[in-house]
Amino acid sequence: MKKEKKNLNTILKMNKSAKTIKEELSYINEQALFADGFDEALVGIDQSDYVAVYDTDKCIDILMQKIGMNQEDATEYFDFNILGSYMGEYTPRFIKIYE
Repeated sequence: MKKEKKNLNTILKMNKSAKTIKEELSYINEQALFADGFDEALVGIDQSDYVAVYDTDKCIDILMQKIGMNQEDATEYFDFNILGSYMGEYTPRFIKIYE
């Protein structure tokens, strides 16, 4: 039971963080674009161009968990349909985070 509560708290913190990032970025750049369905992967704001920044690995994890893809399919889908799409100068950035 505690583990479920901790996971829920983690999710709530991530959502709150994404909400805060979206609010701040929208205030700075009203034209900024966001990747639908990937709030849990939203990690920050590019301070040069004022666009949303997403964690690539988290995006792939979301595709695997929510859509049920395996890692290879999720990576291919992400590369072609998300990373490869350009929606103008305010297209979100996707970064690989090394820890």
